[in-house]
Amino acid sequence: MSTDAVDEIVGQWTAERPELADRLWPVQVLGRLQRLGAALEKEFRAFAAERELELGEVDLLTTLQRSGPPYQLTAGAFRKAAMVTSGAITNRIDRMEAKGLVERVRDAGDRRTVQVRLTARGHEVTLAYVGAHLANEARLLEVLGEEDSEELAGLLRRLLVSLGDTSVT
Repeated sequence: MSTDAVDEIVGQWTAERPELADRLWPVQVLGRLQRLGAALEKEFRAFAAERELELGEVDLLTTLQRSGPPYQLTAGAFRKAAMVTSGAITNRIDRMEAKGLVERVRDAGDRRTVQVRLTARGHEVTLAYVGAHLANEARLLEVLGEEDSEELAGLLRRLLVSLGDTSVT
């Protein structure tokens, strides 16, 4: 069996504090999840950059696309979902508007409300990105295969639900 950085960390703690050896099992899981999250973020950032996008832009595009017609949301809805400052959302929208991916639209019922809507180019970019992204994710999980991936997904779902992560907003 191969070893990884977490095995090394556990080994170091076991050598340093042998009385903790039986209590290090959470590190086996949570340490790997933490390292996996960092490794995946690096992969996803590089994948987005190859397509001249940032991860925050991808998040906004895919959120608009999956929201369905008319493919628009308020900046406040994005801020809540992304848990970033209103300034960060405004800057992200500004950059995407400059790229022709989104447009700001005043709400007919309340002119103070501004909706952010996908443009035709935004739809094209998003649909192409999602298809390529799914293929990339499958590539990243090849080592597990579909059956092990489904089992892992179920275990992770159970852990996330136990921690209250049951909604994207």
